[in-house]
Amino acid sequence: MRDVSLRTLDLNLLKVFDVVMSERSLTRAAEQLALTQPAVSNALRRLREALGDELLVRKGRALEPTPRGQALWPAVRTCLQQLQESITPPRFDPSTATSTFILTMADATAAEMMPGLLGVITAQAPGVSLRVVPLTTRDPRLLLEGGHADLAVGHFPAVLADLTARAQAGESASFLHHRLFSGDYVCVMRKDHPLAQAPLTLELFCAARHMLVSFSGRPYGFIDEALATLGQSRRVVLTVNQFFTAGKVVAQSDVLTVLPRHFVGVTGFAHALVQRELPFPVQPIHVDGLWHLRKDGDRAHAWLRARIAELAEQSTSLAKMARKPSRATVQASA
Repeated sequence: MRDVSLRTLDLNLLKVFDVVMSERSLTRAAEQLALTQPAVSNALRRLREALGDELLVRKGRALEPTPRGQALWPAVRTCLQQLQESITPPRFDPSTATSTFILTMADATAAEMMPGLLGVITAQAPGVSLRVVPLTTRDPRLLLEGGHADLAVGHFPAVLADLTARAQAGESASFLHHRLFSGDYVCVMRKDHPLAQAPLTLELFCAARHMLVSFSGRPYGFIDEALATLGQSRRVVLTVNQFFTAGKVVAQSDVLTVLPRHFVGVTGFAHALVQRELPFPVQPIHVDGLWHLRKDGDRAHAWLRARIAELAEQSTSLAKMARKPSRATVQASA
């Protein structure tokens, strides 16, 4: 690694590097910078020579950062953002904004959050538009990195574990996250299901026919992993990729499924379903917001994240109140 002095380094090269890292394309970077592609290539070449590293290398049709480039980018981006805000503080007025945000989340999360978020948008930012695209993976980083989504909301345990490990190793991360709420899963069946009349035991659970919600289509999930640790298994006869579909099928069949507890109440047919606690321990569900580093300093994006966090907190508080027994109920059971 070469020693580099800011006295001799053209700081404009760092701006080019930041945009190329963000776009992963010389053509798109040139458009963003209002430069020609040869000018962007030349600037990147000069920075490579100054730092003694390739910084980005071509893989197929895209550019991928080297370890040095990946480690350098967060610091460069943060410094450029702070400088920009010091020179021209960006403003975001929701009442006049015309931004479009692309969110990716599962249907269960969307059913829980979108009615409230739409209400906030209508009241506070009537010119803002929202697009919700299906979440088909537990690792949406490629979607966020490619600009196909501005914010992912969901349960991403492997992603958060990876980001935590990188942070502990002293590596810079290109993604940020915020815990929105936590919950748990319940077993769901139709109201007149034979198993609805008695306590649900592990033996009865494993002997039943099951439906699995799987974004990838893989007929094996975290419930099966939990059962395997107990030396048990179940028979999955149907796999679907939406929680809403699962609830609808369960209401009209004899299969069991496992759904987030917070989703059951917003299905629209909760009256036809019965919830039972799972007869074995599973990890709680943590729902997080996940976004790319390049969006962190965006005032419009920060405003949206704040509104979603507020709605999640309100929803969590209401759910806790709904599950808390009333004083009359407690007295009646005493």
